[in-house]
Amino acid sequence: MPASPAPVFAVSDVHGHRDDLVATLRAAGLVDAGERWSGGDAQLYVLGDLLDRGPDGIGVIRLLRGLQAEAPASVHVLLGNHEVLALGMWLHPDEGYLPLWQRNGGLAADQASLTPDDVTWLSNLPAMALVGDDLLVHSDSTAYLGWGRSVGAVNAQVAGMLTRPDPVGVAEVLRGLTQRRRFVGTQGAAQADSMLAAYGGTRVVHGHSIVATLRGVTPGHGALAYAGGKALAIDGGRYNGGPLLLVELSA
Repeated sequence: MPASPAPVFAVSDVHGHRDDLVATLRAAGLVDAGERWSGGDAQLYVLGDLLDRGPDGIGVIRLLRGLQAEAPASVHVLLGNHEVLALGMWLHPDEGYLPLWQRNGGLAADQASLTPDDVTWLSNLPAMALVGDDLLVHSDSTAYLGWGRSVGAVNAQVAGMLTRPDPVGVAEVLRGLTQRRRFVGTQGAAQADSMLAAYGGTRVVHGHSIVATLRGVTPGHGALAYAGGKALAIDGGRYNGGPLLLVELSA
């Protein structure tokens, strides 16, 4: 019999809840008691928003960078809007990001603990990934379509915008990734189709918009399949009292 494919897991919007992330990954067998990778050939995708709102965003970055160093073929991190906001604060401090950063739960300790190497790592995080039939992104946004017509082109364009010396690129990426709810309503399935036609796959998997807000209920629910099954929302709203959802996409 052919071997079973390696499982693929996704989690999003950790927002500084490092200990919750560790506990969630341990429960799934992906890290051991020493917080080292134990998932074998399983794949883990973290769909952005590592920082802000929660107690230890820099700890989340350190944890994930360590796991990537141990298992570079297994641990993947995508870019979220809060990473872009942190980059704006670091790279372009005179561009007025402070009020927005404060309103969105920015922590001075996280910002102060970032190193130039962290900034390089954040600046080069991919914006999207295609894994089997799943198109993985942070935001339920169609702004990606303005950045290229293939996964590779989008990732290269976004990295280029974040690393250019002037502030225009960071501002553009931040505007795009803060867009949300493009896959709800009567045109939602068509909007999801536009993403899938450009980049492949049959389902867009995203964080950014809390599942409870998409359902119109209080936090505490699991992942939400919607837009005729063409979108899957996995942000449980941990910073707002909901669960940190680790979803097995291959299940």
